[in-house]
Amino acid sequence: MKRILFLVLSVCAGLSVFSQKIDYTVNPQTQAIQQITIQGDANRMNWLLDTSGKQYPWVTSGYGWGLGYFTKNDGSKSKQVKWTTPRKVTLGQIVYQVEDVEITVNRSIQGDDLVETYTFRNVGKASASLSDIGIYMPFNDNYPDAETCVNARANAHIWDLGYNAAYVNVLQMGGKAPHLGVMLEEGIINGYEIAERDIRKGMSNFRGVMSLTPQNMTFSPGESRRLSFRIFSHQGGDDFYTQLLKRKGVYVECDKYVIEKGDHVKLSFYAGEDVETVSVTCNGEKKECSRNGNQWTAEIFLTQLGENLLEFAYGNGKKTYASCLVVSGERKLLAQRAHFIIDHQQMKDKSDARYGAYMVYDCENDKLFLNDVETVSYHDRDEGAERLGMGVFLAKQYLLTGDDSLKKSLMDYVCFVRNRLQDKDFTTWSTVDHKGRNRAYNYPWVANLYFYMYKITKDGKYAKYGYETMQAMLRYFGYNFYAIDIPVSLGLSVLKEANLTAEYQKLKSDYLKIGETYLKYGTSYPKHEVNYEQSIVAPAVMVLSQLYLETKDMRYLDEAKRQMKLLDSFSGLQPSFHLNDIAIRHWDGYWFGKREMWGDVFPHYWSTLSAAAYYYYYLCTGDEAYSVKAKNIVRNNLCLFFENGEASCAYLYPKKVNGKEARFYDSFANDQDWALVYYILVNDNI
Repeated sequence: MKRILFLVLSVCAGLSVFSQKIDYTVNPQTQAIQQITIQGDANRMNWLLDTSGKQYPWVTSGYGWGLGYFTKNDGSKSKQVKWTTPRKVTLGQIVYQVEDVEITVNRSIQGDDLVETYTFRNVGKASASLSDIGIYMPFNDNYPDAETCVNARANAHIWDLGYNAAYVNVLQMGGKAPHLGVMLEEGIINGYEIAERDIRKGMSNFRGVMSLTPQNMTFSPGESRRLSFRIFSHQGGDDFYTQLLKRKGVYVECDKYVIEKGDHVKLSFYAGEDVETVSVTCNGEKKECSRNGNQWTAEIFLTQLGENLLEFAYGNGKKTYASCLVVSGERKLLAQRAHFIIDHQQMKDKSDARYGAYMVYDCENDKLFLNDVETVSYHDRDEGAERLGMGVFLAKQYLLTGDDSLKKSLMDYVCFVRNRLQDKDFTTWSTVDHKGRNRAYNYPWVANLYFYMYKITKDGKYAKYGYETMQAMLRYFGYNFYAIDIPVSLGLSVLKEANLTAEYQKLKSDYLKIGETYLKYGTSYPKHEVNYEQSIVAPAVMVLSQLYLETKDMRYLDEAKRQMKLLDSFSGLQPSFHLNDIAIRHWDGYWFGKREMWGDVFPHYWSTLSAAAYYYYYLCTGDEAYSVKAKNIVRNNLCLFFENGEASCAYLYPKKVNGKEARFYDSFANDQDWALVYYILVNDNI
């Protein structure tokens, strides 16, 4: 009786509710969960955004965990409503009512876990139809600075198309256990949404307020629908899935998620509950799975180009999914993309100062985007900067294929870069007018282009150009900038081959100074254009691994291994080419896309930086698992390239962002070709 009284007082006062593993507190006004912690966590991290408005002014109590919204459809009328204020609170149960819909939330501690059940009941006299339903789960996924992120922030990996087997794997950004898991035990989830994204609300450093979306509901008076979630802790990696199975959950995986037409995919279904039969259906073809213990397997040949949704049927009418992409051929995609660039994305008007440049292409209107209309960011659509990836890709593709049309185009392009984007002293700009930022990121990208042009032509001037470009970067920015794709091994090998001995020694000395800086900072990364992100951590691992390859100094490899835990935490393992091993990014659609839309971008091509980091680490250690992961990442990014050679800079993955429909490929072919740069690296060592 005393313990019951303590629990009642705790819930009403917003005090900690004790459990063996999961602790939580509630807001006394809304009864939403305002804090989740895990016992034994040295960081004592709150896994949720602070909804008091103190952490972010725009994140207030209406976004508490367990509150939500829906659209009620009455004939020709529809109205979105939210539940925020309880009508009744008793021990372990909160009742809300909006319109004629009653939402009852039951919470209980079961062993180490927190279990929540949401019951939607029609208390009106007419049939009720609900759509766009969302339940807020505001995970603490944001980027104030590296130190805070490593110790007190989380990466939320959502498998929203899990249907009856949806889950969220939430990992401490620092990679250190314990981590948080959420699994659906009853009901159906078919998406997630993001709210509160805006240039005035955290810009690129705030992922947004997340909500899981159940399927639409229609029920007669007195009828109800239920959803149930279990929140638990785990140790990361495979342990998340082990814990799912221990709790009678299920999950699926494929041996690969991008398949060439006519090839087969190997499927595995794992169940921790008593499942008798499992079947998988794709494009109308059904196949029974064979059982071995708690694992069911099947092989399916896929022949339909594009996304193929694989539906697993199990239990008593339950379903879950995996998503694979079928392409005509991986190498064929690269060839088609290369020719599309030289045929459609190169400026060929000699009267234009950008003659020879590779430009953004508007696939919706089938023409070059000339950057002559107002956009949110002129410099993210210009003729330099990230667009340099097209040149680097074409150079690598030429080295693979010897296609003379690529070389001819590249000669015009490299002339444009040297004479129009750079000053005589190799100061590098993004635009031909040399206005705007002197941006550190541009320098290694241009240097990469020059070093590959040396490999193509054996003309020593390009080796010297690459060297001088890196020297210019170091003059301006020193040794503590975490630039993307600093050409360590490539640059040194080219200078050595070109017999530029003094330049080789100087650049190697510079790289060692960069390495010492990275060792000094460790995981306390300085802020860059985004405060903390995967594309700071991955370049650090890339440089450290290459320095180990050049020097065999174990300090570099040890530090790369330490930082690898942080890099791994950005990537999820959901069974989809959009998500599997793909790092979280959530701002690039706004800055680089035609639709200028915030929100999770899965995949975004910079996820292939993780592939490059894994690949170099594999070269250091011989650990094949990293090579497999690297190839998986670059293969999954092929979804950004289409059979006709067009491409997309971003896939906006959530169901909705700020109330707007997402789940689309942006129509700008902009900067995504870096994905092909790293595809060739991890598959061909070029």
